[in-house]
Amino acid sequence: MAGYEARILKGILDSYERSLLSQGKNKVAVHIAFPFTRKNLPEYFNESSLAYEEIHSCMKSLEDQGLVTIVWKNGKEDHIIEKVLLNEKNVDEVYAYMKRKPRAEYVKEHLQLLEEEKRKYPTPAAQGFLDYLKKWLTEGKSVKEFIDIEDPGQTRKILKAVGELENNREGCYIREFSIRCFGNSKTFQSMLGVVGKILARFGEGLEDMDIYGILAEYSVYHTPDYVYIKGKGELIFEDDPDSVINLSCLKQGIGLAGEDVGKVRIRKNSGIKKILTIENLTTFFRWQEKDSLMIYLGGYHNSVRRKLLELLYQDFPKAEYLHFGDIDVGGFEIYRDLCRKTGIPFKTYHMGIEELEKYEAYTQELTGNDRKRLAALIQKAESEGKDIRVLLYMKEKGRKLEQEGIRQV
Repeated sequence: MAGYEARILKGILDSYERSLLSQGKNKVAVHIAFPFTRKNLPEYFNESSLAYEEIHSCMKSLEDQGLVTIVWKNGKEDHIIEKVLLNEKNVDEVYAYMKRKPRAEYVKEHLQLLEEEKRKYPTPAAQGFLDYLKKWLTEGKSVKEFIDIEDPGQTRKILKAVGELENNREGCYIREFSIRCFGNSKTFQSMLGVVGKILARFGEGLEDMDIYGILAEYSVYHTPDYVYIKGKGELIFEDDPDSVINLSCLKQGIGLAGEDVGKVRIRKNSGIKKILTIENLTTFFRWQEKDSLMIYLGGYHNSVRRKLLELLYQDFPKAEYLHFGDIDVGGFEIYRDLCRKTGIPFKTYHMGIEELEKYEAYTQELTGNDRKRLAALIQKAESEGKDIRVLLYMKEKGRKLEQEGIRQV
């Protein structure tokens, strides 16, 4: 098959598959065309090229076979081609000529595949994604954002990755998870982008996390996951209760690997009055708070930090639980996520109107996207009966403040 024939017929079939004609849903007469323009076929308009005659020969051959109809500019045959039209009644022959399977067949195969996979992975995100694919494919819409319908094997792998992640209960690294899931350490790595996009879209409360934050929610880590703590408290070990680390002796605190969090405790008579989560690392290292245990949150908390906070809440139910983050939409979304997922009654700390006024010189203007997200957050918080005074002030003044702009007196 000549190169121009394949190129032009591919363009025609692509247009056909995007049209209602291919689904039998067109209400008016539709003709599928490949227009000859400088953008679509620049060499045709290059006077120094020999392509002009070759393209004419190829198109006449296709027309003789009944696959297309040539439309000549101003009706002047053998002069300039304006476009070529698909001969709809012979579309099956065009597919055969191109050795290409119609999209409808791929859709049919995928719908059957989705029914099979739906029984395998009854987990929330997987089910939501499967329902989405079924709906969009049935309606003739494109799903190439997530899958290639011409590659059902890859679709199965993607669904397996999502389902197995949701079922995972054992902490491991990405390459280990890939071996367990696919028998190859690199397979999962190659699909991180699309898996992250699926979980952010169809999972719960993951939409603002990056891929590694999302994976950490399912106990799969890119690198060892540490939680940093400092301040008041004595750290004791389950396996060796006589070994004690006095956190107040470590100005910058200590990092605990995720797998060790369940093996340590803070001694109950440590005199802790406040437990303070801090969003950003710079502030965590700089901040000092009397009678307080401080925990670096790193933006959205993950399962490791949540586990530590839940253990602390069991042991120190009367302590004051505070969250210190950026005074922006992201900061308040992180705060809401923290309260919702831990069930702990956190209060905001240094995230009020007073700080916005005091450090006005360090504030930044809200972007257009900030304003949209802020409006949605205000509506959501108001419907839940939450205090929205700071959010309304931010909206009125159009300002936000990063945590690092707040100084400790």
